[in-house]
Order: sequence, then structure tokens, then C-alpha cells
Amino acid sequence: MAATASTAAATAALRPCLAAPQPTRRPAMPLLPPRLASPSFPTSLNLSLEFRRSSLLQTRASSSEESSAADASELFTDLKEKWDALENKSTVLLYGGGAIVAVWLSSILVGAINSVPLLPKILELVGLGYTGWFVYRYLLFKSSRKELADDIEALKKKIAGTE
Repeated sequence: MAATASTAAATAALRPCLAAPQPTRRPAMPLLPPRLASPSFPTSLNLSLEFRRSSLLQTRASSSEESSAADASELFTDLKEKWDALENKSTVLLYGGGAIVAVWLSSILVGAINSVPLLPKILELVGLGYTGWFVYRYLLFKSSRKELADDIEALKKKIAGTE
């Protein structure tokens, strides 16, 4: 009798834990209302709208498909001509691979900086401050815009080697 009473007490003590309802997680965004099965337009109007939409889509798809195929073939032939004209192909592949590795490493670095708690916000403030200074220094007044345009032209000439 004592054994059954202690077993019943142990079962009663465990039952609320097992039978306790789990807290339900509610979605952060409200659910969308269900779609209505019946169309809100009359059937004849709905069919005419579907016909117009499908004919427009077919027309657009055929015209854009032909132009994109022509653009793609022109692009590939242009790239092939430029690749064949290169003398040092290994250098181009090496620089291309280096650029891909640099982008990959920079994304890792940005991810690491982003995980530091206050650093992204501080860098955002620095960027906003620099943007404000740049607008004040170069874009606000006509004379400073002219100065910026002259600086850009000088840089273009320096890069192109015409200076």
C-alpha cells in the first residue's frame, strides 16, 4: 500500500511536468488572410484579362529573348577576341584569382568587424560624418564643384597616361 502511494505520488509529481502545455511561439509578423476560392470578377471579364495578360507576356518574351540572345553572342565573341589578343594569359588569371581571394578575405573581415558590438555603429557615424564633410567641401558651392571636376579630370588624365 505504501509502495503504491509513493508510486502514485511520484507519478502525480511527474505528470504536471509532462502534461504542462508548452508555450506557443507566435510569429513576429501577422498571418495573411486566406485566399478566397471564388474569383471576385465575373468569369467573362476574368477570362478576357487572362487572355490580354498572356498575349502581352508572350509578345514581350519573344522580343526580349531574341535581343538577349544576340547580346549574349556578341558578348561572347567580343570576350573571345580579347582573350585571344592577350599575350600574358597567366598574369590575367593570377590577377583574377587574386581579386577573388581579396574579395573573399574582405568579406570575412567585414563579418568579423560586424560581430563586434559597438564598432559597426561607430563606423556608420564616421561614414556619415565624412559624407557630410564631403558634401560641404565639394558639392555645396559652385566654385568647389568646379574644383572637384578639375581634380577628377586630372586624375583621369593621370590614369590614362596622357598627362
